[in-house]
Amino acid sequence: MAVIRGREKKSGGEIFTASMADIVFLLIVFFVLTYNTEVDRTQVDLPETWVRKNIPKKAAVISISSPDQGEVVRVSTGEEMSLPVSTDEEVITFASTVVAQDPAKEFIIKADADVHYQKVDAVLDALKQSKVKVIFLLSDQKTVDG
Repeated sequence: MAVIRGREKKSGGEIFTASMADIVFLLIVFFVLTYNTEVDRTQVDLPETWVRKNIPKKAAVISISSPDQGEVVRVSTGEEMSLPVSTDEEVITFASTVVAQDPAKEFIIKADADVHYQKVDAVLDALKQSKVKVIFLLSDQKTVDG
């Protein structure tokens, strides 16, 4: 303590910030572990169905947008953002690569209700050529009025 003109100088209050770093680190770890990314944000108007079946969360997604948007085909492994592809050969290449890494990988086709069936059939053929074993067709479920 310093002595100034016969008086002792009192030290100011201190805030200990050593534990603040621990708290911030725990918050960062919490948010990183609980953050859920949406891999395919293609907006489609799904066809309706009465059938209900849960689909796997980490399945690969192939989405086909409406003819108004040019029937753009986008692909995703289920763990990363979707990317557009322009030809059926690119769909075959993508699916073959995914199946080579995980032969039991499920695929989801997410097509707009207005998409021509020929386009969906071409994607299905591409997946069959790539040796995909499980394919889901995503739809919007109707509710049963009781």
